[in-house]
Amino acid sequence: MNKIRVYIASPYSIGNKVENVRYSLEVADRLMSKGFVPYAPLLNHFQNEMFPRSDFDWLDFDISWLCVCDVLLRLPGRSRGADNEVVVAKVKNIPVVYSIKELLKWSKNK
Repeated sequence: MNKIRVYIASPYSIGNKVENVRYSLEVADRLMSKGFVPYAPLLNHFQNEMFPRSDFDWLDFDISWLCVCDVLLRLPGRSRGADNEVVVAKVKNIPVVYSIKELLKWSKNK
C-alpha cells in the first residue's frame, strides 16, 4: 500500500527558529500517527548547524523533495520560502492544503 507523502511548508526564519522547527516536527509526528509519510524540511535546521550551506542550497534541496510528494501542507505563518513552495506545488499540479483537517478530507477523496 502506498502511503501519502506530505510536504510540510512552514515558517522558519521569521520568529523563533527553534519554536518553528518544533512546531513543524510536532505536525510531522501527528501526520505519522495518522498513517501519512511527512517530509519536514525544517529538519535541515539540524544538519545546517553542523554542516552549514547557503539558503539557496537548502531551498533547491527542499524543492527536489517537494516534487516527489503527493500533497503540500502549508502551515500558518508568514514565510516567503513556504509561500514559494506553494507556488511551485501549484505549478507542478501538487495539491495544496492548509490544515490537517483539510488534508484528511483530501486523502479520503484521493
